[in-house]
Amino acid sequence: MFKVMIRDNMSLEAKKRLESTGKIDVVVDNSKDTGNAEVLSGIIGEFHGIAVRSGTKITDQVLKNAKNLKVIGRAGVGVDNIDVQTATKRGIIVMNAPGGNTITTAEHTISLLLSLSRNIPQGTASLRAGEWEKKKLTGIEITGKTLGIVGLGQIGRVVAERAQGLKMKVIASDPFISKASAGELNVKLVSFDELLAQSDFITLHVPRLKETAGMINTASIKKMKPGVRIINCSRGEIVNLDDLNAAVEKGHIAGAALDVFPVEPPDPSLPILKNPGIIFTPHLGASTGEAQDKVAIMIANQIADYLIKDIVTNAVNFPSISKEVLAHIGPHLSLSEKMGSLMGQLIRKIHDITIIYSGETAKLDTRLLTHAALKGMLSSFTDKPVNHINAIELAREKGISVKETMSQATDDFTGLIKIKLEGCKNGPNEIWGTIFGKKYPRIVRLGTIYMDAIPEGYMIVVRNNDKPGVIGNLGTLLGKHDINIGRFQLGRRGGQALCMVNIDTPCDENIVTEILSLPNVISACQVKLS
Repeated sequence: MFKVMIRDNMSLEAKKRLESTGKIDVVVDNSKDTGNAEVLSGIIGEFHGIAVRSGTKITDQVLKNAKNLKVIGRAGVGVDNIDVQTATKRGIIVMNAPGGNTITTAEHTISLLLSLSRNIPQGTASLRAGEWEKKKLTGIEITGKTLGIVGLGQIGRVVAERAQGLKMKVIASDPFISKASAGELNVKLVSFDELLAQSDFITLHVPRLKETAGMINTASIKKMKPGVRIINCSRGEIVNLDDLNAAVEKGHIAGAALDVFPVEPPDPSLPILKNPGIIFTPHLGASTGEAQDKVAIMIANQIADYLIKDIVTNAVNFPSISKEVLAHIGPHLSLSEKMGSLMGQLIRKIHDITIIYSGETAKLDTRLLTHAALKGMLSSFTDKPVNHINAIELAREKGISVKETMSQATDDFTGLIKIKLEGCKNGPNEIWGTIFGKKYPRIVRLGTIYMDAIPEGYMIVVRNNDKPGVIGNLGTLLGKHDINIGRFQLGRRGGQALCMVNIDTPCDENIVTEILSLPNVISACQVKLS
């Protein structure tokens, strides 16, 4: 018998599903004490699986004592409360339940939109205070109004469908969605600035990335149509609360609805919480009985399938292949993922992809390598877990066409992986990689320039005019900021050069800006490769 712990007041449907197999003993432990890492680490050793929501933290301390643990199931999407890296090192599968909260979060967005347009929370508070403020709380119709959706992922798509049913005009901004993909939803894809200028309502459904943090701020608010209303059910860090509060007080923004905050729960003394033009909910986007049942059943089925049948579904840290195959293909999987991640971080925009496998590499199960390359690339576009299993579907959802080609040519290497971004003009459009000595990954070409680079850790990629002094200036600048260079790889062609510099500690954005200001530097970008 396997033994599985269920925590965080998860729907009892999970317990029923696991016990129905007849091969799993289930312990439901919702004790607050067990949420303490020290207490949990003291009992985790007897369990083969654990199912959690967001409350329980599976830390390194817990995993060190999890001698029998085979699988961790997160009933939801985010795995921030799980030390995935340590779990991977210990051979523990980490699974999540993507998509289970999509409908309920989209419906909550529509609920906030309607409440915002008709001042429903304010009307309730007014009546409870013994007042009758009918004229003061006059609302607006949503029929015919323009809804701007920032982020046309799974939730954004459902919001678009629901809003169209309410006779709203829907536009969207998403750099990682093609116009053709948006067109299939009858949604017009526009730039972010165009969306700000045209929308009567703006709803945010973007991941937490460097580019999205604080994207709703004084500067972006100035570009919005006067009287716009904003809804945020995505990530709290997307909105600068002080800037939003000031804009509502001034009347440029007619109202806002927030379900998420940068810190949860928020400090009760925050000025924005006292603004009568803004309505709030305590992160209720995924909080419906149906959604909680759905993700609980999903994760229970996945845990049971893995423990009993060795079937891996929605794993965030492991491909669905046997151990024997993994031992042989593992170095190529790692290389493919790093190549995809490198290109995703450099280009930051979607393109159709052609992947060419040549020589010995063409003899491998290239489907897995393609999944790994897409996993690396798409992970740089989202903060949601991307795995080998869902990478192809996510690419299809974003309108990315993926083409595989096999070639017997070796190009002076026994085996090569080439990733080409079709139509890419701003930056290197292709990358070549190979394995040396059966286990050592190398980048041998980026764009048109050949080199021999080791893809690992933090790297600075610099493109420059092939003139004297660039290398010296770059080394001096990094040294000034106490950043040690681990490796320095240089390639040159046609009057231009490319540096790929492995550094021991990361640069901040100010240092990258300084690099860009150096003489003869054309572009500079820091990337992080696992």
